[in-house]
Amino acid sequence: MEEQQQMMEPVNSAGVRATFCNERYGDHEKNTFDIWLADSEEPTPLVIFIHGGGFIGGDKSRYYDSEDWPRFLKAGVSVATINYRYLNEPPYGILGSMSDSKRCLQYIRHHAEKYNIDKNRIACSGGSAGAGTCLWLAFSEDMADPQNADPVLRESTRIVCAGAFATQATYDILQWSGILGLPEMESPQDLLVIARAFGFKSPEGMDLYKQTAIRQDLDFLGKMDQKAPPFFVLNKAEGGIPRSEDELNHHPLHAKALKNKADKLGLEAVIYAPAIGIEDESGIGMVEFFLEKLKV
Repeated sequence: MEEQQQMMEPVNSAGVRATFCNERYGDHEKNTFDIWLADSEEPTPLVIFIHGGGFIGGDKSRYYDSEDWPRFLKAGVSVATINYRYLNEPPYGILGSMSDSKRCLQYIRHHAEKYNIDKNRIACSGGSAGAGTCLWLAFSEDMADPQNADPVLRESTRIVCAGAFATQATYDILQWSGILGLPEMESPQDLLVIARAFGFKSPEGMDLYKQTAIRQDLDFLGKMDQKAPPFFVLNKAEGGIPRSEDELNHHPLHAKALKNKADKLGLEAVIYAPAIGIEDESGIGMVEFFLEKLKV
């Protein structure tokens, strides 16, 4: 399936081919992106789409058929879709995958003139793993490293807004039991999954609860503060007791946890989790929300 995706032509749902295909932003073989540039003499806003797949699958072709892309391009907003390494590849763990997305954002900013991008008007959207990555970028402090020898890494990682579909509330997975009202994850299989997400090969001889540094790095819910940009969330999954890994990962209570924190901080957040009665009174969709924030 992945090979088929890799071979797909980068053509969007309106039949328009990417302006630049398989652009490289790093050294890993998956460090590539496609970008469709809006027709404009002036630098344009950009929306970066980050695919899902549990950090172990998926590809940038996931969104080629998105009906949102022609709408953005028509409104003068450029669109990019990116690949990133999986968590089972060095340096291992979710943080390595998300750091690739961070670098891609910085790379496009560094080459903003080439792509005719307004580096101050960039947003990110994605589903599942891509959703969490977008929120991690949105809620983290600026990860620019001004003294880095690599000029790409000197660029800001701040974004104007974020969109998250079928998202998780945090990648500190040990918090999920409390968020979802479930018993603590203590089975050997659960602990193995968590250990690998944290970047460890095995949980043997390790108290995962005490891995505070990596847990804090992955906890974008905890990173959310009053400086966070506006964000949009849609979790359409059913509520109740999760009966599968998919229902666990995309449960609407993840969206509720994000809403509760945003409400507490007074942040602007449009959140929909219809299975548990969360509906934004505005009725606004993600494209309209982004266009408003990007000032198009």
